[in-house]
This record gives sequence, structure tokens and C-alpha cells, in this order.
Amino acid sequence: MTDKSWNTTTKIWTERRGRIITFSSVFIMILVAISIISFVATKGLSTFFVNHGSFMDFITGKDWSPGKVDELGKPLIGALPLIVGSFAVTFFAAIICAPLSIGAAVFMTEISPKFGKKVLQPVIELLVGIPSVVYGFVGLSIVVPFLRNTFTGSGFGILAGTIVLAVMILPTITSLSVDAIEGVSNSLREASLSLGATRWQTIFRVVLKTARPGLLTAIVFGMARAFGEALAVQMVIGNASVLPHSLVEPASTLTSILTMGMGNSIMGQVENNALWSLALVLLFMSLFFILCVRIIGRRRSN
Repeated sequence: MTDKSWNTTTKIWTERRGRIITFSSVFIMILVAISIISFVATKGLSTFFVNHGSFMDFITGKDWSPGKVDELGKPLIGALPLIVGSFAVTFFAAIICAPLSIGAAVFMTEISPKFGKKVLQPVIELLVGIPSVVYGFVGLSIVVPFLRNTFTGSGFGILAGTIVLAVMILPTITSLSVDAIEGVSNSLREASLSLGATRWQTIFRVVLKTARPGLLTAIVFGMARAFGEALAVQMVIGNASVLPHSLVEPASTLTSILTMGMGNSIMGQVENNALWSLALVLLFMSLFFILCVRIIGRRRSN
């Protein structure tokens, strides 16, 4: 065999090995994803098909006591307070955090890039690396006492969870917003300035408008992280399975009830299956956020 033939054979086998490794990795990832979705769906739907729970009571009911039954013998699995609590802290955290994050991103890219990169970028990276339990402990030590002294009540509630989550998702939205703004072509800025627009007019009417799909993607990613956060929210929200009537009343979220109840339930029992139903809701919400990101990405590409 000549050197040329040997090199050709080596290249062919190298390419085949690369294809096998690549397709094997993709197959494993798809298999793991399908397995997780199937497992969670099977356990979550057991509440309705095995334990005879009512889906409408699960969505609209206000009494979360899976260990008890009503007069018809159905488990009390009203998850409406938990769903409302999760959406409330996520929505309010996004409202608070989005303007701050976008403002910080504009400052880092358009106003003072050098100072922003030297000072704000390390701060953002530091916030990303802080564990969730630290955020929860800070909220428990500072935010909750402050709210207790400012408003009536114990200080635990949706407002405390909102403040903690807003700080947690701040670096995520800021980093993605910086990437979106930096992706705007400089030719658009130069064209706007050459037409007589001021610096702020260029930022608000050209840069932010062009980067709007990327900014929306950043906000959705931040909301996805806030919706799935468990430990930090559990420490400050109060964990009361009731429908809150104000932001300073104790409440609960899907993740807080999951983290508290999963270790105290037996596999296959009604309580355990009800918790898996909550996990299924979280899974569907994650898929919803991913779908939103993909739709926004397609609009941006078009």
C-alpha cells in the first residue's frame, strides 16, 4: 500500500469515527430528553389516571392537601395558589429587572464601554457565580426584615421573592442584552448620526429597536430561570399553600412545594404523584419559554 492510499484510508476512517461519535452523542442527548419527558409525564399523569384526581380541580382548585380527599373521594390537589405564586414572582421580577438590565447593557455598550467592561462586567460575572442559597439567605436576613418593618405582616411573601429573583436574573438578562446590542451594526449608528440624530435618539430609536428581538430573548431567558428557581424563593416566600391577596402575604410556588414535599413522600402514593404533576407543569412551562425564544429568534433572522 502506497503512502497516498494509506493517507486516504486514514482520512476515511477518521471521518467515519467522527460521524459515529457525533451521531452517537446526538442520539444519547435525544434519548435522555425523551426519557426525562416520558418519566415526568408518566408520573405526573398518574394523579389523574391512577389516583382519580380531577384535572379541573388541579388547575382551578385552591386547596392543596394531597393526603386528604373530598366528599367524592378525590384527592385535594388544587394547585391554583402555587401556579399563581410562580407566575406572580416571575412576572414582577421581570418587570423590575428588565429596565435595569437593559439600562446597564446600554451603559456598557453605548455610553461608557471601557468603564463598563472593566467594572460592571466583573460584577455581573460575580453575581452569576453566587449560589442560590446565598441569595436566599441574604433575602431572609435583609429583605424579609425590611419588609416586615415597612409593611404589616411577617415580611414573607411574593414581594420578598420578587426582589430576590430580580437580583438573581439581573446578570442573565444583562449579559444577553449586551450581546444583542453589540450585534447591531455600526453602520446603522453612523447613518443615524449623519442624519442629525442625537446620541440618545440613536440609542432609543435605532439601536434598541434593532436589538429588540435579542432583548426580548434575554427577558424570556431570565423569566425561565426565575420560574424554575426553587431554593432562594422557598426561603423568603413563606410557603403557604393559599391564594395570596397581597404581595406581602405568605404564598408558595410550584418549586417551593416540590422541594419541601418530595423528600417527605413515598413513591407511588397520591402525595408523590401530585408533586410529579407539579413537576409536569414546570416542564411544560420550560417548553413554553423555549418555544417563545425560538419564535423570537425566527423573527430576528427574518
